[in-house]
Amino acid sequence: MMTSAVPAASKLNDLNAGGPAAAGNHRIGIIAGGGSLPAAVADNASRSGHRPFIIGLAGSAARDIERFPHAYVHIGETGRILRLLRQGSCTRIVFVGGIRRPNLFRIKVDAGFFLHLPKLLRFFAGGDDTVMRRVARFFEERGFQVIGVQEVAPNLLAPSGAFSRARPSAEDFNDIRLGLGVTHALGLFDIGQAAVVARSCVLAVEAAEGTDAMLERCRKLNNWGLGGRRGVAVKRAKPGQDYRLDLPVIGARTVELAVEAGLAGIAVEAGAVLLADLDVLVEKADKSGLFLWGVSPGELTQT
Repeated sequence: MMTSAVPAASKLNDLNAGGPAAAGNHRIGIIAGGGSLPAAVADNASRSGHRPFIIGLAGSAARDIERFPHAYVHIGETGRILRLLRQGSCTRIVFVGGIRRPNLFRIKVDAGFFLHLPKLLRFFAGGDDTVMRRVARFFEERGFQVIGVQEVAPNLLAPSGAFSRARPSAEDFNDIRLGLGVTHALGLFDIGQAAVVARSCVLAVEAAEGTDAMLERCRKLNNWGLGGRRGVAVKRAKPGQDYRLDLPVIGARTVELAVEAGLAGIAVEAGAVLLADLDVLVEKADKSGLFLWGVSPGELTQT
């Protein structure tokens, strides 16, 4: 992870690489939070003929975004973010990667922040889905089209069925069905997107702390008198989810924590959950005998 300082290299960094912006081939702007997904999305966008320009949020964005035309900004530099997107001819933008809610009394801001201050202050009331909808509306009102990751990198979404060697047992499927019901209920209140169920017992639900922290809590329940691996971590999109924003994500660390918690597998909503570092994720699951299962739309309607 980078520090909060913005490197000198953040100055547009060869914005015209790959052809002049004036040529009419509009870029896709990627607002990059933490993790490996922003660079993965940029890779996929490039292979599909798009021209990504990444705005990395200082303190969150990983260094691998520097393989692409990019700039680093602080989350409170609203005016600079808008200016960079316009200078880069980014008519469409994608939000990717984890972002922590900022402390409004400590963030670095610019004149654009104060210009839009009343609207920006309203962003941070409510759950994550509510906040992201407000952020998207803010950019749309200023002429940008907000699109989803699936429009530029559909192969990063979970497939249906098994994408590991191991497969769920009949007991696991019972736990998956219960987990889908629990996560649906959580999502109705914009609380979380994940839960852990073992032998029809709900062990944990996700709230503001995130999936990995939820699984860390489950590690303490690993020695509860059961032989072998039992239980499933279930993750899905919220009811009414805006699929352009804040899609659920699992990565290699999610698998590691599920293994440490003694779980049998992870089930995610196919087509609605992003897979970070897919090759590493599957390799770790196969090595540990953990199943990875994509819940199909037909299975969802049965919950």
